[in-house]
Amino acid sequence: MSWQVMPEFDSYETARREFEWNLPERFNPAVDFLRKGDRADRSALIYDPPDGPERTFTFGELDERSDRLAAALAELGIEAGDRVAVVVPQKPQNPLTHLANWKLGAVSVPLTVLFGRDAIAHRLSDSGARAVVVDPMAKETIEAVRGECPDLEAIIELGDRADGDAHAFESLVSAQEPGIDAYDSTPETSTAIMYTSGSTGPPKGVLHSHALWLGRAAAAHNYFEGLRDATVWTPADWAWGAALGGTLFAAWHHGQSIVGRPRGGFDPEAAFELMQRHGVTKAFMPPTALRMLMTVDAPAERWDLDLETIGSAGEPLTPEVVEWVDERLPDVSINEFYGQTELNLVVGNRSSWFDTRPGSMGRPFPGYEIELLDPEDRTPVETGELGEIAVKPDDERVFFDEYWGLPERTAKKRTDDGWFLTGDIASVDSEGYLWFQSRADDVILTSGYRVGPMEVEGALLRHPDIEQAGVIGVPDDVRGEAIKAFVQPTTDEFDPERLREELRSLVRERLAEYEYPREIEFVDALPQTSTGKIQRATLRERERPGDR
Repeated sequence: MSWQVMPEFDSYETARREFEWNLPERFNPAVDFLRKGDRADRSALIYDPPDGPERTFTFGELDERSDRLAAALAELGIEAGDRVAVVVPQKPQNPLTHLANWKLGAVSVPLTVLFGRDAIAHRLSDSGARAVVVDPMAKETIEAVRGECPDLEAIIELGDRADGDAHAFESLVSAQEPGIDAYDSTPETSTAIMYTSGSTGPPKGVLHSHALWLGRAAAAHNYFEGLRDATVWTPADWAWGAALGGTLFAAWHHGQSIVGRPRGGFDPEAAFELMQRHGVTKAFMPPTALRMLMTVDAPAERWDLDLETIGSAGEPLTPEVVEWVDERLPDVSINEFYGQTELNLVVGNRSSWFDTRPGSMGRPFPGYEIELLDPEDRTPVETGELGEIAVKPDDERVFFDEYWGLPERTAKKRTDDGWFLTGDIASVDSEGYLWFQSRADDVILTSGYRVGPMEVEGALLRHPDIEQAGVIGVPDDVRGEAIKAFVQPTTDEFDPERLREELRSLVRERLAEYEYPREIEFVDALPQTSTGKIQRATLRERERPGDR
């Protein structure tokens, strides 16, 4: 089967039986997205900024501008294998930088403008990024951490002017000519380093090859129930895997148009207005965004929507969300999907293939086998019993290559017989539906983001009045989980409200807006192991509903 057009299957059983990856021998995603078929004059990106005029970019225009940027990066010394970070929201310069990187054979490092100084510093330093393309709203943060990033040689700021020794994005692009030859790459060529949330230490860099984008495009075809004559949109940051690969680049692989709109917060009424204005037919919505949409009365009556399918991921969908879509958006299908930074999007629902079971993760996508393993002895568990989700792809290239600079951690992700371990606990019923139970580690799922408690604890401990800190997730009706911190002050003499605000501000500034603890409880001591580690499981036990 050809990767030029994804195959259609009339049933789930047929898809499971007949689908094969058949990855091409040569593959460069920039060529695949921009130059495949007769698409040069077709709409690729509808850029709808909140503070400026709307503009539509064709595939041909993106090809030309990414050519120019690639030539500029090469002039700055970027070569094949070098890492280039992208700290840009939903603006055209975000995908343009990725495309330019791949035309040179460079490796992208997608980062969000929401990161604070510590989060940015670790990722730039750890990846060894030689250049960073940055939105003005994050420029000050980049400058503040530059001394901690010895490999960073070039800062490229969006706009036509830049301060100091930074380069102005538009000036670089306008000074170059299009028409470069794209790097001769394969599905195995390194494409991006994406960072995990970091549950047991600093966030890990996940190195992927170009096959990643083909895996994401295949998954999107399933949870969007086809991608033809589509206009796609997501409110999620293009730094995240499901938004970047499973929405933006999946749309472009299939030759479809996507709407880009940088935003500060999520306004549910504005979201409906945007989808009506641009005729959005396919939308990726994290569960938190869906729960906020549920606060809007009579959306189908108030807006003339072309919406056909919603894909959702990041945290389990509750039955109430599925029922709301069925009742309030009666012509819209909603399909949950599941994946990881390392392992692509491997489980999900497709209502045209099988009934969606509210609360279920769905069934394995074609191209993957799923097994639930006993966390202790790695043997398969019985139907209905809890086990760790393990995944075996038909082609391992659509999964990650390694944890950047961490060979021992890479080896632990995989069993001797080829199963990749997720750290997620679930059960499977007699019809093959998977039901998520919990994380096996301490990762917090909040507003669609995965947050590692150790990063938050480390930020809290920077405050001179804090002796110890333990961070967990607690149930939250809107966010799924909210971040709660148990904090042991160094003294009994403190102003609780003042200290709470100082701690929240500290986390916002050093990590990210979504990582600050909404709840802070001051304690005399924290439960610890004999080696001095915080017992987060004991803290979670205290917070179980009904026990408070």
